[in-house]
Amino acid sequence: MPGRYRSVADYHELYLSGLITPLAVVESLLPLIRRDVPNSRHSVAFIDSNVEEILKEAKASTQRFKDGTSLGIMDGIPTAIKDETDVAGYRTRSGRKQNDQVFKIAEKSSWPVQTLRNAGSIIIGKLNMHELGADTTNNNPNWGTPRNPHNSQYYTGGSSGGAAYVVAAGLVPFAIGADGGGSIRIPSSFCGIYGLKPSHNRLEDLGSTVTVSGPLAATVSDLEITYRIMANSDPSDPTCSLFAKPYVKASAHRPKIIGIYKEWFERADPAVLKLCNELVAYYKEKLGYQVVDITIPYVPEGQLAHAFTILSEMAVRARAKPFDPSNWLAGLNPANQVLLAVGAQTPAQDYLLAQQLRNMLMQHLSFLYQKHPGLVIVTPTSPMDGWPIASEGDLKYGITDGNTSIRNMEYVWLANFCGNPAISCPVGYAEPKKGTNRVPVGIMAMGEWGTELELLEWGRECEKWLNEVSSGGRQRPSNWEDVVVNAKGEMVS
Repeated sequence: MPGRYRSVADYHELYLSGLITPLAVVESLLPLIRRDVPNSRHSVAFIDSNVEEILKEAKASTQRFKDGTSLGIMDGIPTAIKDETDVAGYRTRSGRKQNDQVFKIAEKSSWPVQTLRNAGSIIIGKLNMHELGADTTNNNPNWGTPRNPHNSQYYTGGSSGGAAYVVAAGLVPFAIGADGGGSIRIPSSFCGIYGLKPSHNRLEDLGSTVTVSGPLAATVSDLEITYRIMANSDPSDPTCSLFAKPYVKASAHRPKIIGIYKEWFERADPAVLKLCNELVAYYKEKLGYQVVDITIPYVPEGQLAHAFTILSEMAVRARAKPFDPSNWLAGLNPANQVLLAVGAQTPAQDYLLAQQLRNMLMQHLSFLYQKHPGLVIVTPTSPMDGWPIASEGDLKYGITDGNTSIRNMEYVWLANFCGNPAISCPVGYAEPKKGTNRVPVGIMAMGEWGTELELLEWGRECEKWLNEVSSGGRQRPSNWEDVVVNAKGEMVS
């Protein structure tokens, strides 16, 4: 298919055949992503790459394939990690300005990253993100702003915008992001790829009541492979190990029920609504899903309560690593200084009331999942068909647009606030408001706690719709890199 992406399985098969090697893949990628290489086409998506370590790991993986001792399907697969997660040998800056005194080199990787390294994956760098994850555009004056691969006049979405960029541009089959208010799912939607926000604390404890780490991927199979490896619980973390259970394929006879809160669903832009309604009709008419009307109380109030919570927690984390102890906001870009200064003023009483509302919403969701076993709550991922870049000056100085940010998070916040897993899948493309190329649109399903595998099955059905049923099928962006062809060229040279 013209829109086909290279998958983890493709790389693995080619490594086994000897047609390409992990070393050739890495050597073809490094000139494209390094900030110290002139005219590096994709370096804006990266913050740092440890070249010596990357080449060392690639050579070791190549030798394993030569010796017939491959570690498995992830061995030699290139990936990259959002700058919010620790990777041994790298600094974790969370998209902030460079400050080696504040941001020390990590001595060990976070557990999900270590599981990937143990499986042989090659970390080719730390990825650009919205400073502190404080908004959903990935506008970052500190490190540059990666533009949407499908339309350069649009943002990638954030805050895992670098992760979405490198997957959508074909550089890696999957990347690792983090999601506190849609930060995996929104960029996945805007960039036309797949993103999974796991249940809270399923993979690791990030010290936040709303934020989790998770994968963004080119295909649902890549999403599942990555999730399964990362979800091997850390034996030293009793919180995460509570979720440990043998992996069982989601039942083919699982109940097929989609819940739609119609009044909420229909708040999306017309182009988004059209595509999402077409998919829901396909699930109902062709796949035998039952579509039930549901309601969720206090949605506007719940979104504001989530905003209180995440901004308050962000301010606490920013205070913990100040550039200037006498002014903890120093070193942040102006937009985030305003945002976090406001977040830091949240009264304790309001924060506590927000958590009471969270408890009520969780009880209501529990009621819905008990009433409709197998239920997935379906909405657009974002009500917006992309976020256009208003002016080039915004990329230099940063922006804050609270109304648009709140709108962009219309649907995603609930899974963060209540701890549910959710998946975003591309559903089609909309005509642009700026530029010439169409922009991707995503749809989201939110499941009961711990039902990641069932959501992946739902996503596989959505992927079939996009690839085989929908008008036009899947599209690759114009700057898509065929890493396999590049690696073959590296082998020849």
